[in-house]
Amino acid sequence: MEETGFGKWRQRLWPIRRFELRKLLPLLLMKFFISFNYAILTCLKDTFIVTEKGSGAEVIPVLKGWIVLPVALIVTLIYSKLSNHFKRSTLFNGIIIFFLGFTLIYAFVLYPYKEFLSPHASADFLTELIGQKYSHWIAIYRNWMQTLFFVVAELWGGVVIFLLFWGFVNQISLLGEAKRFYTLFIAAGDVASLSAGPLARYYALKYAHTEFTATLQWLTGYAVLFGLIIMGLHWWINKYVLVDKRFFDPVKMGLPIGGKTKLSLWEGVKFIASSKYLRCLAVMVVSYGLAINLVEVSWKANLKLAYPNPSDYQAFIASVTTMVGLFSLLIAFFVGGGIIRKVGWHFSAQITPVIVGATGLVFLALIIAKDWISPLTALIGLSPLILIVTFGAFQNVISKVVKYSFFDPTKEMAFIPLDQESKVKGKAAIDVVGSRLGKSGSAWIQLGLIELAGTGSVLSISSYLFPFIALTMIYWIYSVRSLNRQASLDSPKKLEMETSS
Repeated sequence: MEETGFGKWRQRLWPIRRFELRKLLPLLLMKFFISFNYAILTCLKDTFIVTEKGSGAEVIPVLKGWIVLPVALIVTLIYSKLSNHFKRSTLFNGIIIFFLGFTLIYAFVLYPYKEFLSPHASADFLTELIGQKYSHWIAIYRNWMQTLFFVVAELWGGVVIFLLFWGFVNQISLLGEAKRFYTLFIAAGDVASLSAGPLARYYALKYAHTEFTATLQWLTGYAVLFGLIIMGLHWWINKYVLVDKRFFDPVKMGLPIGGKTKLSLWEGVKFIASSKYLRCLAVMVVSYGLAINLVEVSWKANLKLAYPNPSDYQAFIASVTTMVGLFSLLIAFFVGGGIIRKVGWHFSAQITPVIVGATGLVFLALIIAKDWISPLTALIGLSPLILIVTFGAFQNVISKVVKYSFFDPTKEMAFIPLDQESKVKGKAAIDVVGSRLGKSGSAWIQLGLIELAGTGSVLSISSYLFPFIALTMIYWIYSVRSLNRQASLDSPKKLEMETSS
C-alpha cells in the first residue's frame, strides 16, 4: 500500500513524515555506526587470519565450523540467561562495552607483542609431526590472538547488528513502518561500508612499509569512538523518543513491562522446531550463510595468492568493502525500496538466492576452467588468477549488495507478523545461531572435502562445491515461497500503515 501525500521521488527515496524524524534519525545514526564498526572489523579479521605465518584461507572453515559456532551458542545462552534478569538497555550497553574493551586490549596490548606471545616453535614441531596438510588446524593454535579477534569480529555481526539493533527495531516497529523505514536502515549500513572502506584502505597504504600495528590502532580508535556514540544514541532513544506513545506503546504492542524478556536458548530452538514458519525463516538465514561462505573461502584463497602482503591484501579488501557500500546504497535508494513496496515481499525475497547462486556457480566454473581460459585472459592482458580474483570480488560485492538491499529487509519484515513471544525467542535463535549454522555448515562441508582430497588446500575442492550451492538455492527459494503462503506478506492488510498519529 503506497503512502499518500508524497510525491513520486519522495515516495521512493524518503517516505517519512516530519514528526517521525524524531524516531528515525537516531536509529539511522545507530545503524550507521554499528555497520561502520563491522566493516572495519571485517577488513581487519580477514587480513589477520589469512596472511599470518602458517595460515591461509583454509583456516576460515576451521574457525567458522569449530570455534565461532560453539562460541555463538554460548553467547546466545548467556544472553538468554541475562535477559531474564536485566533490561534490554542494560544488556545493550554491557555487550557494546565488552566488544570495545576487547578491541582496545587486542590493539594496544596483544598485537604489538604477537611474535613474543605466538607459539611458533611448538606449532612448527606439530606441523612436522602430523604433516603440512593439517597446517590449517595448527594455525589456530599458532595464531591464537588473531583467532580471538576473528571470533569477536564475527560475533559483532551476529550479536550487535542482528540481535541487538534489529531486535530493538523490530520491538518498537510495526509492519507499516518497516515498509518505509527498513530500506533506510539498510542504506545507513551501506553508507557506513562506503565510508569505512576508504578509511581502512588509507591507513593500510599509509603504513604499508611499516608494522601493521599502526593501522590496527588507528582503526581501533575509530571503532571505540563510534561504539561510545552508539551507546549514547541508544540512551537518547529510550530517554526521549520511546516515552512518546506516537512512537512506542508497549501495552498496545503487547510487550513486557520493564523491558525484561523471559528468553532461553532451548525455548528458542524448540520454537523453531515446532513452527513451520520459523523453520522457513531459519532456512533463509542458514542458506545465505552456507552459499556465501562456500564461495568466499575459495575466493580468499585465490586472493592470498595474488596479494600475499598484509597491507596489499587489506587494501584490496577495503576496496571491495567500498564497492559493497556504494552499490548497496544506490540499489537501496533507487531500486530496493521501490521493488519491495511495488512488487511485494515475495518477489523481493527471491532475488538474493537467484543472484547469489548464479554468480557463485560461475565463479567456481572459472576456477575449474583456469587452464582453459588462459588463452582468453592473455588476449585481454590478464592472468587467469587476476580474472578469478576480480570476478570473485564482483561475486562478493553483488552477493552482499542483494543481501543488504533485499535479504535483510525482507527477512526482518517476516518477523513482524509473529506474536511477541515467538518474535523474541525465534529471532534470537535464528539470527545468532541460525546464521552461525549456515557459516559453520559451509565450513564442515569444505573441511570434509579437503580431508577427502587429502591436499590440505581449499583450491582443490572447487568442482565438488557445485551441487551444494545448487541444492541450497533450490531449498532457499522453496522456503521463501512457503513463508509467503503462510503469512500472506504481500497482502494489503499486512502492509497497512499506522495513521492514528
